[in-house]
Amino acid sequence: MAAGGGGSPSIVEYFGGEDGYRCGYCKNESGNLSHGMWAHSMTVQDYQDLIDRGWRRSGKYIYKPIMNQTCCPQYTIRCQALRFQTSKSHKKVLKKMLKFISKGDVSKVVSEEEPMDSHIEDVVPSDFAYKSESQVSQTELTPLKEDHTEGVENEDKDKAETKEEVNVKKVEPGSLQIPVDKDAAGPGEPSHSSKTVHAPPKPGKGADLSKPPCRKAKDIRKERKLQKLLQNQMGTLEGSPLQAGQQALLSQNSKTPTNQPKSIEDFIFVSLPDDAPHKLEVRLVPVSFEDPQFKSSFNQSATLFAKYQMAIHKDTPSECGENEFTRFLCDSPLEAENPPNGPECGYGSFHQQYWLDGKIIAVGVIDILPYCVSSVYLYYDPDYSFLSLGVYSALREIAFTRKLHEKAPDLCFYYMGFYIHSCPKMRYKGQYRPSDLLCPETYVWTPIEQCLPLLELSKYSRFNQDAKAVDEGRIKELGRVRVLHKRTIMPYSVYKKRRKGPSDEASVQQYASLVGQTCSERMLLFRS
Repeated sequence: MAAGGGGSPSIVEYFGGEDGYRCGYCKNESGNLSHGMWAHSMTVQDYQDLIDRGWRRSGKYIYKPIMNQTCCPQYTIRCQALRFQTSKSHKKVLKKMLKFISKGDVSKVVSEEEPMDSHIEDVVPSDFAYKSESQVSQTELTPLKEDHTEGVENEDKDKAETKEEVNVKKVEPGSLQIPVDKDAAGPGEPSHSSKTVHAPPKPGKGADLSKPPCRKAKDIRKERKLQKLLQNQMGTLEGSPLQAGQQALLSQNSKTPTNQPKSIEDFIFVSLPDDAPHKLEVRLVPVSFEDPQFKSSFNQSATLFAKYQMAIHKDTPSECGENEFTRFLCDSPLEAENPPNGPECGYGSFHQQYWLDGKIIAVGVIDILPYCVSSVYLYYDPDYSFLSLGVYSALREIAFTRKLHEKAPDLCFYYMGFYIHSCPKMRYKGQYRPSDLLCPETYVWTPIEQCLPLLELSKYSRFNQDAKAVDEGRIKELGRVRVLHKRTIMPYSVYKKRRKGPSDEASVQQYASLVGQTCSERMLLFRS
């Protein structure tokens, strides 16, 4: 069974296009435009499908930038974790942490690879995290038993409806479209979306495979020395053949060892000396007050959040109290799932806590989903800024994604939130290669190298260069959208006939076009 396939269905309230609010990137007071909905509950599979259509969450608020209107278009970015290669600057950060832990070395050099302190700064609590919080009572959100619901869903089939009533609603040509890629998935990758698969370069051969293998100077010197030794021995023996063992040994020694680059794991999971001055432990804690580890560390974590927000984002104490912390980074609509074919920790929302010498110095808020680890936010102790914790935590999360992939083969991507090319300080996310950006019109993944020239010409761009390509996941049958009305689940075709008052078809049509046909038939759209 796929993750998200069982349990309670997702329940959402759609609010439509929200009024412009202050942009955290260009500081435009009303230039940030988005669609929004409140998620009372959500399966991990539904959220996975939504972020693959450009949605993102802040607490329980799910939002989607209006890409062709917002001041700073925000493109969903994912890193192909299985093929990730550490850059020179990434290695510097990993080595700096290793030196600090093993030797106590403090190198307070300004990090040159990251213009920002944190790797996830898509949204902060003051933006819009709580303004749309629903006041709907829990009773209204509790559906009746499924057997009664099925009877309602079939109501329009039992009655003799006119041909017009059962007509399939087509998406208007000008409406927003959305995608699922038809291309075959590469080995170990989910087939839920299209991908461009590139064969990774072979170790030691560089980018140009037509050129001879790269070789270190010391290896070349070693080979020359062995060849000279071989010639001398041949001369001494006056042409007599070498012993078989000598020949094999010389032949073996003359081979240049493969120049394998170090992986993230080689830097992170190394043995430390017993007398190491520091101890770093990373704990994965489910976001749940029923979890003893989460509950016992809550106060320390909340205090760290406030310290970070006030130092880095200049928040006032009232803007980053425990209530704000809870609603922003502890409240999650995701329902925890533990299918037998999933990772041992299960799917859902988690805090990755970085404990240094017995205290928390950083917390990475992440969602573990069927196909990815999605980074939500990072906050850390500003006193440890010299460790480049934003970069370090991102690299740890990529390594964590690779670890989860061992048990859950479909889970092989690391989502870093939004890539914002029009904001120079947010371009660093593109340095985690190989990465893809999501086309805002057809929702297919495109290698970032192909997107950057387009973004240089225009801050909003369609990445899919096939002019005939459309959103494969677009809404095709509006009547099949599932609605929760008066505690009863029904298709929109039935709800439409029961509804009193003005028509809400335009709003439902917009909602369905944004979430796509699949999610619209799986999630429950709450209607009062």
